[in-house]
Amino acid sequence: MHVSTATLTRAARDQGYAVPAVNVFDEVSMRAVVEAADAAAAPMIVQVSVKTVRTVGTALLTATFEAVTRDSKVPVALHLDHCPDRSVIDEVVAAGWSSVLFDASDRDLEDAVRETTEVVAQAHAAGVDVESEIENILGVEDGVGSDVAVHAYSVEQLAEVADRTGADLLAPQLGTSHGAYKFSRKPTGDILAISRVKEIHARIPNTHLVMHGSSSVPQEWLAIINEFGGDLGETYGVPVEEIVEGIKHGVRKVNIDTDLRLASTGAIRRFLAQNPKEFDPRKYLKVSTDAMRDICIARYEAFGACGQAAKIKPVSLDAMANLYLKGQLAQIVK
Repeated sequence: MHVSTATLTRAARDQGYAVPAVNVFDEVSMRAVVEAADAAAAPMIVQVSVKTVRTVGTALLTATFEAVTRDSKVPVALHLDHCPDRSVIDEVVAAGWSSVLFDASDRDLEDAVRETTEVVAQAHAAGVDVESEIENILGVEDGVGSDVAVHAYSVEQLAEVADRTGADLLAPQLGTSHGAYKFSRKPTGDILAISRVKEIHARIPNTHLVMHGSSSVPQEWLAIINEFGGDLGETYGVPVEEIVEGIKHGVRKVNIDTDLRLASTGAIRRFLAQNPKEFDPRKYLKVSTDAMRDICIARYEAFGACGQAAKIKPVSLDAMANLYLKGQLAQIVK
């Protein structure tokens, strides 16, 4: 059931949970995350990186999404993740995707605001929601990002940007980072800037906050990868309990990427090592699918999304465009 992203995050706001947004890289991973949503009766967002769009193509990804979700009983959105390239945004808006993240974190503030405002106007006319990132979140994801904090702004500046651009979702710096190598030692707490979550949410209550770099880097899959021929160093992710704390204070969309890659890689490595005579991809892709599905169900449950699907009334892109045109979804700045 294809729905708008803002429809999902508004429902999450009203019920006090966060929508899981899971990055996929092919048909196998897309099927796994949607199967998990069906099993958990959870709304969710399928996310696709710019690199995947360029590799697979917008048309094939759109057709795959429509095929995978055709018989799904839960509301699922299709989102373009971390995109600084407006030509790619043009493609997916025209293809009817649910939402886009315009990543303007490499621009100076005024250029970021101007271009984000232009993207919002274009997308809203088509009923497509917009996530904004003007602060660069540390780490590199599929070739997009930086390990240096180039742009960081005050809560007041972020509120002004939300007001000027009209973006529906905001991805601020919250202390997390992209990729598997987040922390070299086991976290002991206070990773997330919870006070910042509270401050931003208080100022822009209906601009839904997004937590990036929030994979937990499951240690069991890290160990399996290394046991069966991998060479990943000691690394730790964001504890699930800290993500849950962020959800309590206004985070409405939580991104997952690295955890799926680790689960898939670990499952395939273990299967091939334990079954050295096997060469049928369907067999090792099945264990990969199972591993990704199981880790998604666990995250959907932790984020409070399980059982929420039936409470959501789908809204079409045409209906969303009409709501945007009438100004009924305008941002509130306090």
